[in-house]
Amino acid sequence: MKKGGFTLAEVLITLAIIGVVAAITIPTLVSNYKQRAWDTASTVFERKLEESLKAMNAQQTLAGYRNTADFVSELSKHFKITRICKNDDLMSCFEDKVWWGAGDADPEEVDMTNIKTASNFGQEDWDTDIIGVQFANGTTGLVAYNPDCTQNPYSNQVTGTSCLAMLYDTDGFKNPNTSGKDLRGINVNSLGNSKCAFELGGTCFGAPFYPTPITKAECQQLKGSLGIKACYYDFDYWAGAVKACGGVSKMPTMAQLAEIANYVYNTSGIGAKENVASLTLDYNNVAELSFTLNLTSAFSVWSGEEYGSYIAYDRYFFSFNTRWNNDSRGNSDPQAVCLVD
Repeated sequence: MKKGGFTLAEVLITLAIIGVVAAITIPTLVSNYKQRAWDTASTVFERKLEESLKAMNAQQTLAGYRNTADFVSELSKHFKITRICKNDDLMSCFEDKVWWGAGDADPEEVDMTNIKTASNFGQEDWDTDIIGVQFANGTTGLVAYNPDCTQNPYSNQVTGTSCLAMLYDTDGFKNPNTSGKDLRGINVNSLGNSKCAFELGGTCFGAPFYPTPITKAECQQLKGSLGIKACYYDFDYWAGAVKACGGVSKMPTMAQLAEIANYVYNTSGIGAKENVASLTLDYNNVAELSFTLNLTSAFSVWSGEEYGSYIAYDRYFFSFNTRWNNDSRGNSDPQAVCLVD
């Protein structure tokens, strides 16, 4: 009876094929695993930070500080910090070199030894120093406080995220120290001389953030200088975004939001006011641009285009489709992103 089997040549060819396939797929699998780990660590960290800031708001210890050091001292009572580094010793808490920027442009190398004040985070009006921190979970960070921070212990609307700007690294001192990967920012509109948090289609964008609402009275007071046409809500999130960016001209147009959509869906056919289905949201690209996903793994972004006293345009980004929308200015869900000169 004749017995079948593989020849040595057949075995070697099979092993060679397996090796080629492994060489192609394993780096991608490892890269995707790392990205998911960074994204998860960032989501958990920001959730814990927001819970801490909400607790400070409820206890009326969120606002009223004139320097970052006093704010960080209070924060440490709510979020376990293992080390605090003074302004003249920041590199004991943070790496001395990072790569900042995403989108069309390659990240720029930034010398962190020159990052000392809130203005180095693009927050020109704060006039506060940066303090270094190391958290118990291994995250390292640089924090600047906003002395115009407000609190309202009777409101669940106050998250406290507008009270600080923070650059943090979910991997601590480990590489790659690159924005959109292990390195993330909260209200970091620029970093030193590197102005763009990300760049798309030749447009320079700051880092995404959740805007703090302003009242109808404040909106009425500021509307002329900001380019707002009319005011209606006492919790106007869109107007709060306009205020944070410095005017409607510093907010993205619907066409520029479409550029963001084309990038995060890896396509080129999405127009300014166009709904498109049968897409696949690239979560790596979303993380690279530092947008925050909600519980349904979606997000939305305000434009600077106003429809009326209580409506403004924005764009929603879902897992498999995107749509433009005329949304209530009292909606707290959309994020904002400013245009940077």
